[in-house]
Amino acid sequence: MTTIPTESDSGFETLPEKTKYQLFLLFGFLLASLAFLFNSPSEIFSGFWLIMRSPANLLTDYMALTSPGATLMNAAVMTLQALYIVYFCRAKINGPVIAALFLIAGFSFFGKNFYNSMPIVAGALAYAWITHNPLEKSLLAALFGTALGPLVSELSFNQGLPLPLGMALGIIAGFIAGFSIPPLAGHVITFTKGFSLYNVGFTCGFVGTIFISLMRSFGMQVGAASIISTDYTFPFAVILLLFFTVLSVFGFFLNHKTFHGIKEIYRHTGQLSTDYIEIGGIGATIMNMGWLGIFSTVFILMLGGELSGPVIGGIFSVVGFGAFGKDLLTSAPIMLGVSLMALITLHDIQSPSILIAVLFSTTLSPITGRYGSFVGMIAGMLHLTLVVNVGFLHGGVNLYNNGFAGGLIAALMMPILEAIHVHRAARLNPDRPEVDPAEEVETL
Repeated sequence: MTTIPTESDSGFETLPEKTKYQLFLLFGFLLASLAFLFNSPSEIFSGFWLIMRSPANLLTDYMALTSPGATLMNAAVMTLQALYIVYFCRAKINGPVIAALFLIAGFSFFGKNFYNSMPIVAGALAYAWITHNPLEKSLLAALFGTALGPLVSELSFNQGLPLPLGMALGIIAGFIAGFSIPPLAGHVITFTKGFSLYNVGFTCGFVGTIFISLMRSFGMQVGAASIISTDYTFPFAVILLLFFTVLSVFGFFLNHKTFHGIKEIYRHTGQLSTDYIEIGGIGATIMNMGWLGIFSTVFILMLGGELSGPVIGGIFSVVGFGAFGKDLLTSAPIMLGVSLMALITLHDIQSPSILIAVLFSTTLSPITGRYGSFVGMIAGMLHLTLVVNVGFLHGGVNLYNNGFAGGLIAALMMPILEAIHVHRAARLNPDRPEVDPAEEVETL
């Protein structure tokens, strides 16, 4: 019988780096294989090239733009591309990197593709090279910074410019944006104190706003899109629930059929930067990811929502951050708060934008971890009121719109919550030092 080798790390078992790479290679090839269950090879590859040359502003569901097969192939290519970047930077696959890989896989269902992501990655890595820092210090900024991919596609294909000029401007803008993200991400975390997990999304919101303001100053019209699929809920519900169940069982067996480490994960607030692999071990972390995936999928279905590309992307995001700051106890109150706010206001809780907010609002999970479920629900309610209004600022070119809104909510709430000590935990747990999440790749 074949066994997966494990290594001891900080008292908990982890996997050899080679095995982690092999598992993500398997994940990428699984996505590619699933593509052929939906469409023929010709449909897949024609759709894939359409994805590459299309505008990608929020919300552009690639399953509606092309086909599920082409979208899954795009997700496979993006996952393998990101994995190679991690390998190129010689970084460990730890909690933050796992979160980034799943986030990229998820956003490959809407907004990210090989063409619009590479200039941003190149810019972020160029920053490390020019400042004589190790590449891994800019790795997370490079991977998460692909949130601004639609900026590249917008200038390249959607402004009526001659194609060579449009592509040149798009690539240059993407490179500049990527170059600016690493230093800015280290600065803006001082606003949120690590209580919004999508720190780079917060950063990209500001960068995207500046670029869109410049474009509008030159008379360019930039606006959000609304291309959403509603035809594939059942097959993707089966695929997702099966995948997350297998993930949970795999983690359980990897953990020697115990729940050892889960309690350690639940004890932490999840505040940046919390690597659950280091805290609870690889088995417990994978179980946490699987449980979050099952819960998120079932929660969306219970709300009557459709599993569109953006919603699937949101679910993958929640799962990925199950290795880096999210768990069931801290995420559920935030999601409930958003859902409750949608029900008592004029918003349609089954609309894609609200369902996405339900999922991505879990960026604020550390607030629940530190101050309790009630405050977490309040944070979720405030998040919804803000996220539906900030998209205009960046014109939909920042895919992490919820990360931008979540950062603003965290920056608003944290000084107040700390000042009044709204929960006993605020007195028991001292503030963690301010850190740059990108540095965690080097140190964790």
